[in-house]
Amino acid sequence: MELISKAKIWAKSLKRDIVALWLAARDPRVPWYAKAVAGAVAAYALSPIDLIPDFIPVLGYLDDLVIVPLGILLATRLVPAEVMAALRVEAARRIERPAGRAGLIFILVVWLSCIIFLALAVRKLI
Repeated sequence: MELISKAKIWAKSLKRDIVALWLAARDPRVPWYAKAVAGAVAAYALSPIDLIPDFIPVLGYLDDLVIVPLGILLATRLVPAEVMAALRVEAARRIERPAGRAGLIFILVVWLSCIIFLALAVRKLI
């Protein structure tokens, strides 16, 4: 039972940190490189589409279980500690979750690029 409660607390902290990173990408106190990483991680985490669809065995959940938490860890380390603490408080107070339009567009561009690349590769073979 204790493991389940720890997992729930960890999941809530990840959700809060995603919103905090979304806020960090727009905060003038955050360096540009931290804004770039925070914005990319938040956009991907908030995107309704995964880079690797969940129906693909093992790899489908890899982004949810490994890539997103590691991205959050990296981004939170790049944001100054005092700023991140303030943004976490702000994120915890927010009721609404930001939309992931940027992440959606990014994932769609990646998938479209892969399709175009494959089509060109197949065309050369024929």
